[in-house]
Amino acid sequence: MSAPRLVLASHNQGKLVELRDLLRGQVPGLDVDTQVVDAGAVGGPDVLEDGVTFAENALKKAHAVAEATGLAAIADDSGLSVEVLGGAPGIFSARWAGRHGDDRANLELLLAQLGDVKDEHRQAAFVCAAALVVPGEGASESVELGMMRGTLLREPRGDGGFGYDPILQPEGLSVSVAELTREEKNAISHRGRAFRALLPAVVEALRV
Repeated sequence: MSAPRLVLASHNQGKLVELRDLLRGQVPGLDVDTQVVDAGAVGGPDVLEDGVTFAENALKKAHAVAEATGLAAIADDSGLSVEVLGGAPGIFSARWAGRHGDDRANLELLLAQLGDVKDEHRQAAFVCAAALVVPGEGASESVELGMMRGTLLREPRGDGGFGYDPILQPEGLSVSVAELTREEKNAISHRGRAFRALLPAVVEALRV
């Protein structure tokens, strides 16, 4: 097994799959399936996300994992921004219902809160900040933002994705994010856009 070269500062397997898909074939000699790993594979620390912006949280996670492992680290912080809620849940998206990572509870609470909001006022967007931190000699950091705008549905649709994917219908489409294929989602998603914007810095950091 090849030694890891890039660490995703997350234990979310869905995000790891997306990152590997985006990097596949981009860096000569990089085996994304063995050399791009999550924090758990290399003993990366759990990081308290106490920043007040997506970018602050992403940078904090990337710095902590890069320092702990000595490897280039990439992190993202993302969430759902709902216009009628003034941008909430925002950075609290993953724990909107009170317990971190309870996707079903978060989704059900948000739908209940928006139950009386008319269809024409249900605009929302997924927002992502992606950060890369390269430790050691020539240390550097980079941050990029990505967004996917859409409208919130009144009930979940689709079995793909995770988080709030089943209730966001992207602009110009008639399906939810959870009804898209993995390739379709990566092409338009907030995370895909942020990671693609960060890709030149990642490729440069991993260039042999």
